[in-house]
Amino acid sequence: MERRKTTLYLDEDLIKAVKIASAREGKREYQIVEAALRAYFGRDLLDELWRRNRLGEDEALTLAYSELEAERGK
Repeated sequence: MERRKTTLYLDEDLIKAVKIASAREGKREYQIVEAALRAYFGRDLLDELWRRNRLGEDEALTLAYSELEAERGK
């Protein structure tokens, strides 16, 4: 995954918390912020579900559309 540099404006207390977590966990500050954002947006869960996925793209689309049609028919 490509990472790009960005600027964020955060409350001083959040910056301190990130620095403390970074030192405590032995990780870089960006890793702490990225993990928090991934958790907030549920990306870790989505990534885990994709890893478990056994369907090909065509099969997944077929299943999704059949489920959509079934819901619309209710």
